[in-house]
Amino acid sequence: MQVARPEFVPDASLSREEMEALQREIADAAVFADDLPFDPDRICGDGVATDTDQTSLADVDGDITSADDPPLVAGVDQAFVDDHAVSAVVLLRGGEVVERAYAVEPAAIPYIPGLLSFREGTAILAAFDALEREPDIALVDGSGRIHFREAGIATHVGVTLDLPTVGVAKSLLCGTPRESLDRKLPAGARVAIESDADVETAEPGTHIGDAVQTRQFENSERYVNPLIVSPGHRVSADTAADVALACADGYKLPEPTRLADSYADEVKAEVREELD
Repeated sequence: MQVARPEFVPDASLSREEMEALQREIADAAVFADDLPFDPDRICGDGVATDTDQTSLADVDGDITSADDPPLVAGVDQAFVDDHAVSAVVLLRGGEVVERAYAVEPAAIPYIPGLLSFREGTAILAAFDALEREPDIALVDGSGRIHFREAGIATHVGVTLDLPTVGVAKSLLCGTPRESLDRKLPAGARVAIESDADVETAEPGTHIGDAVQTRQFENSERYVNPLIVSPGHRVSADTAADVALACADGYKLPEPTRLADSYADEVKAEVREELD
């Protein structure tokens, strides 16, 4: 998949001030409303694969599709081998894996909260470039609009590729939940996240994402914390939450990012051999 906005490709040589200025431009270019080439009700189809070690790929020799086919959904996750980022992309149609790709790039800067895309974004874009098919939407491990400048890694990647994206994070970077999250939420619940003083580019009280409960323990005092889901690009906050729930299949992570996480771990040994 080719870059649509080359001026937004992450550049780790920029100063922190320049990176933050670029993020403001990305947020201004982002579309936090539904602009999807498919019906989101059909996002993940039926019979989602649940084998974390799945290696068989459906339709590997061709891509014969019709208007009735479910959309192509990409899951994106990263792993690290020493100072290199390994970005894995798993592409699903109707819950079946049809393609996988990965890329390895040096992590040119250390982890800095709010600037994750400048550390990992180059590897993600390279992994998308390695795909033979073009996805209809991507679920990215990381934040989207729930970000200090509304330009988390899911937004940065989505705007650069002009691809609908959803950010799926494990913790809240900024913003304020409308209700307390320090309690056991039932599966399927969502709690809106509003912008606050830490989100410099949005009016206070703007709905920038949701805490989404994809899975919960039953008949137990233990509880699973919700995921933090936000629109990346060309997706509304409500639809982003809908997509995360629709793609959940008994696990906390939505299936596309869960399989991408598994694939990233799978290729780490191979990458380590290549780098040695």
